Amino acid sequence: MVASWELVLRLRERRDQVGIEVRNITQALGFSRNYWSAVENERKILSEESLTKVLELLEFDEEERRELLELRGVAKKRGWWTQYSGLLDRELQRLYGLEAGAQSVRTYESLLIPGLLQVPDYARAIMIPDVTIRQVEVDQRVGVRLQRQERLKGEDPLRLTAIVSEAALRQQIGGPAVLRRQLEYLAEIIEEYPDTIEIRVIPFTATACGLFGSATVHLIDFENPRLPTVAWQETVTAMGIIDYPTHVRDISMSYGESLRRTLDKQDSLKTIRQFIKELS
Repeated sequence: MVASWELVLRLRERRDQVGIEVRNITQALGFSRNYWSAVENERKILSEESLTKVLELLEFDEEERRELLELRGVAKKRGWWTQYSGLLDRELQRLYGLEAGAQSVRTYESLLIPGLLQVPDYARAIMIPDVTIRQVEVDQRVGVRLQRQERLKGEDPLRLTAIVSEAALRQQIGGPAVLRRQLEYLAEIIEEYPDTIEIRVIPFTATACGLFGSATVHLIDFENPRLPTVAWQETVTAMGIIDYPTHVRDISMSYGESLRRTLDKQDSLKTIRQFIKELS
C-alpha cells in the first residue's frame, strides 16, 4: 500500500513539474481518462510496459526510473489486509496498509482504548452490541485487529504514542474482569516496549484538550521523507484518510497540544496500575 501510494505521488508530482496534462498521457498510452483516474487513486497498478512509457513521457532520469519500477514490483505484492476485502471496505484496507509501512503512529480515542492496544475480549465487547456488524463477522474483525498489532513487535516495530482519557480507563467495556485484563495488558506492553510504545493518560483534572469532542484520530508518519504525514478520522457514521496538508497540520497541532496536557509516562503507568488495583 505504501509503495503504490509513493509511486502515485511521484508520478503526480512529476506530471505537475513538467506540465503534462492527463490527456497527453491517456492519448500517448491509449488509456481512457477513467483508467488513469483509477491509477492516480491507487485502484489500478500500471503494467511494467505502460509504466515504462509513462516514465519516458514524464522525463524521469534512469535512476528514478529504476526506483519507480522497483516500487511497482513492491506494490504488486498483496498485503495481509487484502485477504479481507469482503469484510473491510477500501478505506479500512488503505489504513491498515499505511500502518503496515509506517514508522510511527500517534493515536487518540475519546472513550475507548485504541484499537492497536485492545485485547481480544475488549475488542469483542465493543463489536457485539454494534448493530452495523453481523455476529458472524465479530471473530473475523477481532482477528484483523490482532493482526494489525503485529506491527508493534518484531525487528522493526511501529513506534506508537497513544493518548488515552481517564474515562477510557474507567469505562467498564465488557465488565470489570474484561477491563481489568485490558488495563493489565497496557501495563505489560508499556514495560515490554519502553522505547517504542508510549501511553499517556489525560486525567479528569485536565481543564481543556484540543482533541476533546473527537472520536478516533490517528496520525501516521513515515521514514521516507518523500511521504507526508496523513491522518485518519473515524466517527459513528464516517471514516477515512485525510491527506490535505492544512487539515493534517491542524490535527497534528491539536494532538501536540493535547499531549502536553497528559500525565507523563511514569504517572500514566501509575494511574493504570491504580485502576487495576481498584478492579481487583
